[in-house]
Amino acid sequence: MTFLDMLSQAERQHQSMLCVGLDPDPAKFPDHWRGDASKIYDFCAAIIDATADQCMAFKPQIAYFAAHRAEDQLERLMAYLRAQAPQVPVILDAKRGDIGSTAEQYAKEAFERYGADAVTLSPFMGRDSVQPYLRYSGKGAFLLCRTSNPGGDDFQNQALVALPGQPRLYEHIAQLAQTAWNENGQLGLVVGATYPLELARVRALAPTLPLLIPGVGAQGGDATATVRAAWRGSATQTTGPIVVNASRSVLYADSGAKFAQAARQEAMALRQSLQAARQFST
Repeated sequence: MTFLDMLSQAERQHQSMLCVGLDPDPAKFPDHWRGDASKIYDFCAAIIDATADQCMAFKPQIAYFAAHRAEDQLERLMAYLRAQAPQVPVILDAKRGDIGSTAEQYAKEAFERYGADAVTLSPFMGRDSVQPYLRYSGKGAFLLCRTSNPGGDDFQNQALVALPGQPRLYEHIAQLAQTAWNENGQLGLVVGATYPLELARVRALAPTLPLLIPGVGAQGGDATATVRAAWRGSATQTTGPIVVNASRSVLYADSGAKFAQAARQEAMALRQSLQAARQFST
């Protein structure tokens, strides 16, 4: 199946819009593993086991593995996901952005080495920096559009021309992803939950694209406001998939021996709140 097929199937099967971000920080591990980078795989595998039936995607952040020389643990983890949760697509959060042969190597890393179903990318260097990823049939690519961090204003919220009514940069990215750049229907957009007005604007410009939405939980984004802004369609189906990511609030819900059970409870609560928000969004 294509990434979009997997995403839609997981959404239906688990009745979920939740994506669990895998950002393993050994300094925040449970007490018995605290500070031990060799336990990154074990920690993430426990989270996967506890939450796989509650989410529509997993999103490992590559920097959290690379910083601890744990790329081999990420490879093992990707294989574990394929074996234990084959119905849940995996988005590699890499935020790559380069051109030509370098982009080809990054695409090979994401899709061949790690076997990801989709990847996050920076579109700043233009269309040719995105195209190498789209040559992988059936894979997905989420372009950074209106990110959840405050510094996103520095570029993303600037008008392309300093005249009233001109599109902001993030709006231009959304338009390109919905139309000219989306040659094979593989693109999605990253839009932060911390900016619900901009999220609604992106959905208006890109009504059918999957939206990867970080910022709920530890960053303060509101789950109900997020769904209200991004939902379009009937009470049971939206025009484009909504993938709401939570990382720290799920991973570090408890620091004791029952950390995985606590993560499951947090994931269940968030999944339920996202589902309940649909009734206000039609």
